[in-house]
Amino acid sequence: MEKDLTHWVHAFAGRRVLLVGDLILDRYLFGDAERISPEAPVPVLRTVESREAVGGSANVAACLRALGCEVVVCGVVGDDSHGETLRRLLEELGVNTKGVITVSDRPTTSKTRLVGLAQHRHRQQLLRVDEEDTTPLPEDLASKLAKVAAGLVELVDVVCIEDYDKGMITDKVVAAILTAGNAHDRRVIVDPARLSDYSRYKGADILTPNREELSVAVGRRLNTTQQVAAAAFELLQSQGFGAVVATVDREGAVVVTREGACEHLPTVPRSVYDNTGAGDAVLAMLAAAVAAGADLVSAARLANVAGGLEVEKFGCVPITTDEVLAELRLSDRLRNGKLAAVEEVGAELALRRDRGETVVFTNGCFDILHAGHVDFLRRCREEGSLLVVGLNSDDSVRALEKEGDRPFNRFEDRAAVLGALESVDYVVRFDEPTPEELIHKLRPDRLAKGEDWAEKGVVGRAFVESYGGRVVLLPLVEGLSTTKLIDRIRGERLTP
Repeated sequence: MEKDLTHWVHAFAGRRVLLVGDLILDRYLFGDAERISPEAPVPVLRTVESREAVGGSANVAACLRALGCEVVVCGVVGDDSHGETLRRLLEELGVNTKGVITVSDRPTTSKTRLVGLAQHRHRQQLLRVDEEDTTPLPEDLASKLAKVAAGLVELVDVVCIEDYDKGMITDKVVAAILTAGNAHDRRVIVDPARLSDYSRYKGADILTPNREELSVAVGRRLNTTQQVAAAAFELLQSQGFGAVVATVDREGAVVVTREGACEHLPTVPRSVYDNTGAGDAVLAMLAAAVAAGADLVSAARLANVAGGLEVEKFGCVPITTDEVLAELRLSDRLRNGKLAAVEEVGAELALRRDRGETVVFTNGCFDILHAGHVDFLRRCREEGSLLVVGLNSDDSVRALEKEGDRPFNRFEDRAAVLGALESVDYVVRFDEPTPEELIHKLRPDRLAKGEDWAEKGVVGRAFVESYGGRVVLLPLVEGLSTTKLIDRIRGERLTP
């Protein structure tokens, strides 16, 4: 039986992962591409910023560190400046580089991307320059690497092999790791290269191809999830894998086991900004979850989440546990309710702002909800992408010196009614007389109040406007108010 996915995310911290694969240095040159060269019909890039980052299996290591795992990497770099930079970047991330071998006759693999600003809005990659030697490692170097990798297996909880087909992952290296994995009861996960022959990975516990890689491996196009599942089962039978977790882009993932079990795990539709690094994020999440003891389906569900979050970012940006937990809470809230603690909402709002959404905030007691409230909240929601309602607790309502019997409805009941409105996305409790502290924590883009607050002074206005937010005063439905409604009810009760 699957445990709650958040349980596994909380269990990532301190899990140990051995990562064996092609280490790559990613270099970026950012600039403005505002004109065409007079020498040739190509854009002229005026460089304004440069950046270096870990790539290839090194990026998987960065993703694992962002998830709280301890990581030791094993691979080969050249005796050059790129190799030194790659080591330094890994060590700054807290990655153990004891398995990295430096060689003098092979350059460090590097990818330099030239990125221009497109249409004055979005970054657009213009060109990539690769420096690499993709020939298989010489026999003596492959033997040395295999020995180093095998010697590290017993020190970790799970082993990952990341094959970019740059010549480092050879039959000898994989065989040594699988032998050590069997000896020490460690599962070995392989992210394969785009190859037509998967025999080098024979006997791996989990294989994680994407749809295209799997298509190449079986020699035919795989257009449906059913076809993907059939192809995965073929490989399980022919290569002795324990399971295949195949990612199928917008359709999520397909999990197939040696015993014949098959499950399609759909993913949440995303606005895809950049596919770069999505496979690395998926592998890192799968490895972290398996290392934490998660069942394969739960691990694959989490990998779906990580891959989806990654495609919404530009470049290879590691997904953190906070982002994953916020996404899980968001999905759960969409299914089960809108009342949330301020700490949870803060993380979720940050995630949604990254997607370009605009946060609107308003507040009130909403003791007896009436048509005026419904109209006002609808207008609030129209000011942005989502609406957060700060709701006074029962003690907070009493502190406002309402009539002695207010509130009439308990906080839980008021929150339930607000949460049933389509216009409301979140309901957040506050205990103070005013929402000032809550506004500081949530940092809304729009602060909405009724136009009757124009003369009273809107609480939180100065703070919201200090960071570029905006205060909006909205019209109210004439003749409708909670006070008038209460007076009418009380009056009718007194009428003989």
